[in-house]
Amino acid sequence: MRELTEQELVRRDKAQMIRDLNMDPFGHRFDRTHTSGEIIKQYASFSNEELEQKTVNVKVAGRIMTKRGKGKAGFMHIQDRDGQIQIYMKLDNVGEENYELFNKADIGDIVGIEGTLFVTHTGELSVKAFKYVHLVKALRPLPEKFHGLTDIEERYRRRYVDLIMNEDAKRVAFLRPKIIRCIQNFMDNRGYTEVETPVLTTLLTGAAARPFVTHHNTQDLDMYLRIALELPLKRLLVGGMEAVYEIGRVFRNEGMDTKHNPEFTLMEAYLAYSDLDGMMDQTEAMYQEIANKVFGKMTYNWCGNEINLEGPWKRISMVDAIKEETGIDFSKQMSFDEAKALANEHHIEIEDHFSVGHIINAFFEKYVEEKLIQPTFLYGHPVEISPLTKTNQDDPRFVDRFELFIGGKEFANAYTELNDPVVQLERFEEQLKERDLGNDEANDIDMDFIEALEYGMPPAGGIGYGIDRLCMLFLEQESIRDVILFPTMKERN
Repeated sequence: MRELTEQELVRRDKAQMIRDLNMDPFGHRFDRTHTSGEIIKQYASFSNEELEQKTVNVKVAGRIMTKRGKGKAGFMHIQDRDGQIQIYMKLDNVGEENYELFNKADIGDIVGIEGTLFVTHTGELSVKAFKYVHLVKALRPLPEKFHGLTDIEERYRRRYVDLIMNEDAKRVAFLRPKIIRCIQNFMDNRGYTEVETPVLTTLLTGAAARPFVTHHNTQDLDMYLRIALELPLKRLLVGGMEAVYEIGRVFRNEGMDTKHNPEFTLMEAYLAYSDLDGMMDQTEAMYQEIANKVFGKMTYNWCGNEINLEGPWKRISMVDAIKEETGIDFSKQMSFDEAKALANEHHIEIEDHFSVGHIINAFFEKYVEEKLIQPTFLYGHPVEISPLTKTNQDDPRFVDRFELFIGGKEFANAYTELNDPVVQLERFEEQLKERDLGNDEANDIDMDFIEALEYGMPPAGGIGYGIDRLCMLFLEQESIRDVILFPTMKERN
């Protein structure tokens, strides 16, 4: 049990004092009529004379953030979800008991105020209190008001304090749901149906990633937390739903950095009778709709770059992008030994399971990826790294897949979906061979999905969006932890 600080002991004494007055230091219902934001929106343009003529009565509630005054009058600012509003407390207006409660109140306490609006001599719209209601006693002091939590790790661990003290953290917390709601409206208006699929699964499918493993006691069965949403959604295409999407948590047992969290929010969408180009058009339109409807601007500063979302966005094949940077033309037929020699010349490490396609992807990751700053659709991935994608009709070494890159980072991954069950089974079997060669991110064989494809899945386009990274761009945040309310953290030492 930790030892209480002097301030904490004083606050507990004050809580007991409130009990001695037959009041609950942890409060009850308070029916407020306005938030600070509503008051400012409705009355900020009024003069004091106009407010006196109207006699605007309000009930507000919030956390005490500042407090000053001596003798028979004082001021405080209380903070609610919208911001802060100033309260004027006068002994003659609220009475001795209420004024004594105000005097004994601490920064961080939560209070309710009934009063009328007025404008102070300094021009600040305020509430003249006639009733003071104690609601909650804060037993811990807030951090120093000008700096809040200066330890960035503590900001993420104690997000509740960060939201109190950090206006930008609160802005992000309220804007992220608006972004997601905008995405849902966009998809719904295009005829998609939002669905839910299982989080627990017995197979690793839909992405190349390490899983979190859990255990189902009743069935005595090891299970995984899902690493992707893909195959259940495709089953719904087989079933005739034709346009489906899901926004949900997925879990990958991998490293943590400013762009990755072990659990994150993914949206996947599948549209029957569409293809790669349809997914490109949809993606560009969705980003631009978020930009217009939520933020009202098309340019964003992210990770040191000014990103312009106005279209049309660049579209380029992987081999052409590599050729632009290195001069090497991987569109030509090439043996593994030839590709390996080029890799050695360019200091690219060859892993045991690599083929020519893996080497092409390694060239892209080393020489191209970080240079794709403005929104770019990169398409034409090697077949070896895309086991769920339809092969390109003109060159079967590559598939109809694209990734969206912005600021040198991947934001979306899309396919013209593979719907041939025979080829799909072959691709799954190749994945198992890769696993035997050391690729621990290779997919399992999902025979139920193969069976579903045998009933016939329509030609389709599909895409996955990293919602957290999308939010990072629009909210101009450089760390994924700033757009997730409760990111995964290392244990305290």
